[in-house]
Amino acid sequence: MMARRDDILDFARDLLDLDSYHDYGPMGLQVAGAEEVTKIAASVSCSRELFERTAQAGAQLLYVHHGLFWEGDSRVVDVQMKGRLRALFDGDITLAAYHLALDAHPEIGNNALLAAELGILERERFLEWGYGGPLSEPVALEELVRRLKAATGRDPQVFRGGPERIERVAVITGGAAKLVPQAAAAGYHAFVTGEPAEPTMHLSRELGIHFLAGGHYATETQGITALAQRTAERFSLEWEFLDVPVPV
Repeated sequence: MMARRDDILDFARDLLDLDSYHDYGPMGLQVAGAEEVTKIAASVSCSRELFERTAQAGAQLLYVHHGLFWEGDSRVVDVQMKGRLRALFDGDITLAAYHLALDAHPEIGNNALLAAELGILERERFLEWGYGGPLSEPVALEELVRRLKAATGRDPQVFRGGPERIERVAVITGGAAKLVPQAAAAGYHAFVTGEPAEPTMHLSRELGIHFLAGGHYATETQGITALAQRTAERFSLEWEFLDVPVPV
């Protein structure tokens, strides 16, 4: 089967309600490639390796969570950017990025999917993008750690600071360590994100909340995978997740 690139991009924009989220760079289309698509690739973060593997996989459209262009970055096309763009141009690949809107989506978003795997069944919005709520039943920290590891495939970094029995957990994937105070103030017993910051350990202890970091990359594979699958089903296309892991 084949579908028009622009129809696919319109579908993703509507599904994620992109226009409702101000982001740190252009979301949706970032680099235009082939107008017709037979296969979609998906991954978390841009790299030349990813773009080359996308071409090798025979995909014409690549979905990423972390795009190529960000506010505050240099606008000079240096050697590194030239290499990345050349890989996209040589493969005639369309690059589309979905960041905060994908984090926030109530069905296929990173936060909603991870929260469900941790046992948060009745989810409530936490801040603008996250989800939290009560666990199906209270657990010890060790059990929450086990669930996070099962979801991400890696051992999380854990700072113990909360109660023995965890009843309420908040989730914001990626780099949200600075939001520990908001999670504690909202009455959560544990906060799950991707990576810590230097002050995080003492902050969580002093605020009485457990902190779990499952990896920035590892906590953000599910949303982009779900988006690619949903899109492929809508247009009867082939799709593939390209795993280019980062140990952060």
